[in-house]
Amino acid sequence: MHILSNHLYIVSTPIGNLDDITLRAIEVLKKSDIILCEDTRRSIKLLSHYNIKKKLVSYHKFNEKKQLANIIKYFNEGKILSLISDAGTPLLSDPGRLLVNKCIENSVKVTPIPGVSSITSALSVSGFSDKFLFYGFLPKTENELDKVLSHLSKSEFTQIFFIPSKKLYFYIKAFKKFYLERKIMIAKEITKIHEAFIRDQIDELKIFKNSMKGELTVVISENNTRIKKFDEVKIVNKIKKFLKTYSLKDTVNLITETEDINKKKVYSLCLKIRNEKNY
Repeated sequence: MHILSNHLYIVSTPIGNLDDITLRAIEVLKKSDIILCEDTRRSIKLLSHYNIKKKLVSYHKFNEKKQLANIIKYFNEGKILSLISDAGTPLLSDPGRLLVNKCIENSVKVTPIPGVSSITSALSVSGFSDKFLFYGFLPKTENELDKVLSHLSKSEFTQIFFIPSKKLYFYIKAFKKFYLERKIMIAKEITKIHEAFIRDQIDELKIFKNSMKGELTVVISENNTRIKKFDEVKIVNKIKKFLKTYSLKDTVNLITETEDINKKKVYSLCLKIRNEKNY
């Protein structure tokens, strides 16, 4: 592979397991003059694992504007630069957009070195539609979060978010409010020893016994309710008919066996109709 000077390489790195790196990524990093990284302490672990000893320059969201002039200077000197994030593919909820646009303005070529991403990794095992929207980190305040989810929940596509594990319950509460009847998969520590995928209906998701650590990737299923319209009149008539002969529990089971409808919703309808006593 021919590594070019006056060139920025966007290099994907492992999200956990250090073996998840491409041969091409290793070669590019070894031939780079300078490697831009978020946290030099974290990046040095990966680079040392592959015996890569290069100049590291700190580049993160707090200094990216300040660093732009210096970086362009490196390119003018004919240097080969690579950008890596702490884990995964750079620029996806990570700094780098300002730099890429600056390179484009200054006729510096930008080349992706593809590799791991927690976004596509989680989606690939979710079982949900591959027509998806990636949002990244959600707002931290309830008002802002409600505004964002109120808008996003109207989309039929699968949706992917990053959330800190320590605020998991805060976000689950919001998901239950806006994504009723959709499925959820919570991916934790992907590719690591304690990797796990929690799957459930959003409205049935319960509190977890074990606390989680780090950053979680949350995938919410596509919205099929617009495609499969819920005929409430039909369901109500069935419930009234069945309740004359069967118990509430049996009625719920009979309805959910023949209709594509959430069990919790059927149960609520059954209770309401039974209490009205007009069937």
